[in-house]
Amino acid sequence: MWALSDLRGKKVLVIGLARSGQAAVRFLWEQGAQVTGADQKKESELGTEFQKLKEIPATFITGGYPKIKPEDWDLIIVSPGVPQTIPPVREAERYGIPIWSELELASRLIGEPIIAITGTNGKTTTTALLGYIFEKAGIPAAVAGNIGIPLIREVDRVLHGGRKVHYWVVEVSSFQLERIDRFRPHIAVFLNLTPDHIDRHGDLESYGKIKSRIFANQGADDWAVVNLDDSWLASNMPAVTSRVYGFSRRRLPAEGIGVQGGEICYHLKGKRERLCAADTVKMPGPHNLENALAAAAAALLAGVDRESVAGALATFPGVPHRLEEVRVLKGVKYVNDSKGTNPESVSRALDSFTNPVILIAGGRHKGSDFEELARKVKEKAKALILIGEAAGIIRQAVSGTGFKNIYDAASLAEGVQIASRLAEPGDVVLLSPACASWDMFRDYEERGECFKKLVNQL
Repeated sequence: MWALSDLRGKKVLVIGLARSGQAAVRFLWEQGAQVTGADQKKESELGTEFQKLKEIPATFITGGYPKIKPEDWDLIIVSPGVPQTIPPVREAERYGIPIWSELELASRLIGEPIIAITGTNGKTTTTALLGYIFEKAGIPAAVAGNIGIPLIREVDRVLHGGRKVHYWVVEVSSFQLERIDRFRPHIAVFLNLTPDHIDRHGDLESYGKIKSRIFANQGADDWAVVNLDDSWLASNMPAVTSRVYGFSRRRLPAEGIGVQGGEICYHLKGKRERLCAADTVKMPGPHNLENALAAAAAALLAGVDRESVAGALATFPGVPHRLEEVRVLKGVKYVNDSKGTNPESVSRALDSFTNPVILIAGGRHKGSDFEELARKVKEKAKALILIGEAAGIIRQAVSGTGFKNIYDAASLAEGVQIASRLAEPGDVVLLSPACASWDMFRDYEERGECFKKLVNQL
């Protein structure tokens, strides 16, 4: 663990001035670092939060990046959205300047145990559920990271706010794990791996190796919680020095938690215990049962009593933008799944419904293959409405299955209008894009909020 005094006087460059980059700049400046924030976007593109950040007397470079010289910087912090191939990162590597993610910086200032959650799908739901379990058990925990709250911001609040924390529950992405050094979670949860961010990582194997870095610094007293039903993990689970605790919705592992005869049971400390009936988990869908098992495993390993865990699973309503019911209008249910940004996630969402689904999908393509999703659309969807840059790619994949009920919309607003005209009582209108939001929106949250507003205006 670092002391805050270790940052005083350090010359630090923060590359990327979105949410986590801004939080890092502010924190470093408050600790007395000589901090410079840089972004290739122009100042006019960085929004009102950047204008507030400029009130502190740090140095800011917009519309490009500074030239990297070894004597100029002690440390470089790279924001998650910044590609690792840009010139300043490559130059810093050449000169041996330390390059960290904001996750690495923040974790060095944390003294309490960290529970970290990664995976392609379900990270936010599992992270939020785990925080909810701790809350119900009366155990102080901080929830932050890729969930939308920069970890360094929460560290700042805890360090200077006098708040007591027993556990840190942190959602981590592959982008953040690219630049860790000593980051060591006491409990590391790997939910699943399916193709995503291929435009950045190149292929599934490279993506998986980066995700697996969540275990890299663990020791014999730590835990690796892994999905035993995931095909990639079954074939590619890295050798870990920590203790492995599995979860499965198909069986009860010898060392782990799973479903047997409709009951969620677990083995821990040589004993078999019943947790609750599987059908008492409030969140719908088989994928959410997996998320519940993962969160329960981490909570039990952290010492939470089983009554608190079972009670939380039965009452946790889910998270915004993840199979979030917006309203029922004239017998039609409208569901916001804007956080479904890859094909596998959308397939899981479709499997959560037995009623006919009108799917709204599309956005910016991340290099994913849509063939499997196309087959799922044919099986589960009544109609498909396409928006955004990837509309043509998705249409081609879905048309190849023989599915014909496809509509194009110039905007999300037009997509909602088309869906409302097509929908009949008993149908589900589902926004689950299978793509990033950046062609039309700032992020998936803005897209989801826009969808909810449009639906409530019908």
